[in-house]
Amino acid sequence: MVLRKVIGTLFMLSSFNLWAEQIQLNPSHPDQYTVVKGDTLWEIAGNFLAHPWQWPQIWHNNSQIQNPNLIYPGDTIYLTIVNGQPQLSLSRGLAQEPANGTCIIKENSSLSERSQLILSEDGKLVPCIRESQSQEAITVIPLEAIQHFLSSPRVVSENELNNAPYVIDFVGEHMLAGTGDSVYVRTITQPDSLSYTIYRSGPPYVSPETGQILGYQATFIAEATLQQEGDPATLSIVKSALEVRMGDRVMDNQAEDINLNFFPHPPEESIKGNIISVLDGVTQIGRYSIVVIDKGKADGLQTGHELEVFRRGRITRDQYSAVKNDAVQLPDENAGVLMVFRPFERISYAIVMKATRAIHVLDRVQTP
Repeated sequence: MVLRKVIGTLFMLSSFNLWAEQIQLNPSHPDQYTVVKGDTLWEIAGNFLAHPWQWPQIWHNNSQIQNPNLIYPGDTIYLTIVNGQPQLSLSRGLAQEPANGTCIIKENSSLSERSQLILSEDGKLVPCIRESQSQEAITVIPLEAIQHFLSSPRVVSENELNNAPYVIDFVGEHMLAGTGDSVYVRTITQPDSLSYTIYRSGPPYVSPETGQILGYQATFIAEATLQQEGDPATLSIVKSALEVRMGDRVMDNQAEDINLNFFPHPPEESIKGNIISVLDGVTQIGRYSIVVIDKGKADGLQTGHELEVFRRGRITRDQYSAVKNDAVQLPDENAGVLMVFRPFERISYAIVMKATRAIHVLDRVQTP
């Protein structure tokens, strides 16, 4: 799998005008914020803006900074009003002056900044130490929360499952197989790859509105390499998460280009869907939980698309009504924000970026 690793906050300027709207500041925004380790750009944007996706619209590049798209712990972000419009700018943590009178020059400071730093207030030279940038730039979203789900599990159609080769037996006297073992597989006679993944068919994803099956979860079991093609073929297991069983399905490792160079933003079209599952075996859905929604590429969803989550209003009995057993449907309530990071054809994996109240399976999602 090819992953485009986030090395900075790379903004898609060409698409900003498609989702530009009036800038709304966070009512409790600070005038400045100093970045600390563990921050993400989305979180920082939320400190200043009611809608974090508007960050690129008011981001101001400082010409004195070599690469303003890389933001590091120690950098300070300022909010100012220019010609009546809010603007965010960055001040690099360029130098600090220890008690002994020496200064520290950051690796990414400009020549003019270095010349100013080595002069004291009375015009005398101050000894300086050059410091290399050892910290990594902050990421747009918490990549560690989604890393496991970028490659597995995956979602497949019923046709893909039925046509995939499968394990029929083990080399040697084994009832199960793991790392270092070999298995026999039907049928790999014209291989397109030497690298394969063994999956186990999981539960179907079903539309809560139509009852239609949208796909099947294929749970990652092991990685294997082809030793001998044929019917049966022989595969050697090089890494396993679970023990391989007879009947497990085998799929070649097709290169999947997952683009992580994005800034979260709303879809251009109106999308309405539902949370239909939560991954990783958790039951409580909160911030940074990974969920499955019943909309995908076929509906126009792409990596980076952001949707609002609405908790479905419950039905409450009206004990004061003249109508016997009268009940009222309460309105849906805004519960948070999620972002799609891996869309499939008819469903998508998404990460909950913000949760203002408890979120549940079957809560609805929609374009902000």
